[in-house]
Amino acid sequence: MKTVGEVLITLLQRRGVEVIFGIPGVHTVEMYRGLDGAGIRHITPRHEQSAGFMADGYARASGKPGVCLLITGPGVTNAITPMAQARADSIPMLVISGVNRVATFGQEEGFLHELPDQQAMMAQVALLSQTLHRAEDLERVLDRAFAAMTGARPGPVHIEVPLDVMKQRIDVPPVRAAIETCRVPDPTLIIKASADLDTAKRPLVLAGGGAIGAADEIRALAEKLDAPVVTTTNARGILGDHPLRVPASPTLPAVRALMADADVVLAIGTQFGRTDYDMYDDGAAPALAHLIRVDCDAMQITRGRLPDTAIVADAQLAVEALSQSLQPRTTGGASRADATRKSALNSLDDVYRSHIALIDTITQALPGVRIVGDSTQVVYAGNMYADISQPRGWFNAATGYGALGYGASAAIGAALGDRAPTVCITGDGGLQFCLSELGTAVDERTPVIFLVWNNNGYQEIERYMRENQITPEGVKPSAPDFAAVAKAYGMPAERVEGTDGLIAALKRAKAAGSAYLIDLIVD
Repeated sequence: MKTVGEVLITLLQRRGVEVIFGIPGVHTVEMYRGLDGAGIRHITPRHEQSAGFMADGYARASGKPGVCLLITGPGVTNAITPMAQARADSIPMLVISGVNRVATFGQEEGFLHELPDQQAMMAQVALLSQTLHRAEDLERVLDRAFAAMTGARPGPVHIEVPLDVMKQRIDVPPVRAAIETCRVPDPTLIIKASADLDTAKRPLVLAGGGAIGAADEIRALAEKLDAPVVTTTNARGILGDHPLRVPASPTLPAVRALMADADVVLAIGTQFGRTDYDMYDDGAAPALAHLIRVDCDAMQITRGRLPDTAIVADAQLAVEALSQSLQPRTTGGASRADATRKSALNSLDDVYRSHIALIDTITQALPGVRIVGDSTQVVYAGNMYADISQPRGWFNAATGYGALGYGASAAIGAALGDRAPTVCITGDGGLQFCLSELGTAVDERTPVIFLVWNNNGYQEIERYMRENQITPEGVKPSAPDFAAVAKAYGMPAERVEGTDGLIAALKRAKAAGSAYLIDLIVD
């Protein structure tokens, strides 16, 4: 027999967990008892919020759930922001925390890290939050958490283990097959949707973050339909370098015109969220002539645009079934996509186009690079238009929940997820939310290039204030010498004045083969 903490680690290992993000404390040490020798790598960030963002980035890059192990009280409250970001962007995240002994629940007698009702609080952001009241229920509760996290629309889940339950001894459950969660599409709906797509003269595909795992299938489907594919922020790179790609925000007039002109629209894994489809909240998103929606979550299909045909299924399985049912045709898709790309890019102002050119500079200097962003000017521009060459190659928090301080931690998590070359674009304001995580990057030898877009403050907010006749206040927080801070952690770093020297700096960073910081001073 082993303690609940030891068995928990065993069960996580059986479910394919390879990395855990957390900061140990007296309320979690019993769960660390089984970690040594389990084959699970433990990453120690400097703050629990960063642990959550690292788990988020890890999940996006690897396609596996990100796992956090946190103390009760301040540990879990620090993780609420990344959990909310994960919920907004449908990212699978498992947060396991301690909690005080069962007998103390609701007593408010001043126990360490006490909350009136921790589980109820976490339930506000988690798809599921559950307390392990009985040691023998551990496997069942963990199964329930994984089912909630991956069975329909992905998102964050929370399990709390009371201190007294954590130490109890139980038998290690026998190995058994994982519970299957993939949803198979209804053949009748596939036939109906295929018939509608077969008759379409101007078909269009909209791909969201939920389609990222079906990139190959979407490419095959788009080629059969000869249909342009519009990718939202979290779907960029699904059709990288393909003539049918439209790597531009559905908010832009040119993309809206393409949507309005389509006679059949197939939307895959997209929630029609405002920050993707109506960023400027002008209410001018077009009506769609005929909409087919594919989503793994029936509830999600009831939000946003109501479809003419709703297919509740795993995106990969549904798109593959549709593709097999279709006959190849020619609809002028490549020319429609090309015209939309050019019009969308030209509709942006000179500042945005210069930022998009900088993104192109990065991708050309570092082929195959993944770019993880924070809420900063270059990233805002890229969300409007960024031509990314591979799936999972562009993501950030400047959409949906919009948590500032996301980029650096998520980039570290992403680099741990698949070791692909990673650039983090962060601002001088956003990086100060998590500046100490440069130390984590050094500790874990994650070769992330931190590109600091240093414009001396919250320039985007300052500009917005001025445009609305508001005297700017609170937009000039002083910044440290970022290169000096990085070097203090043992990270090579340099300061670059203006963008002309960026390519050379990126090449030096790549050659270093380690975490590297470029403090890019811009006007």
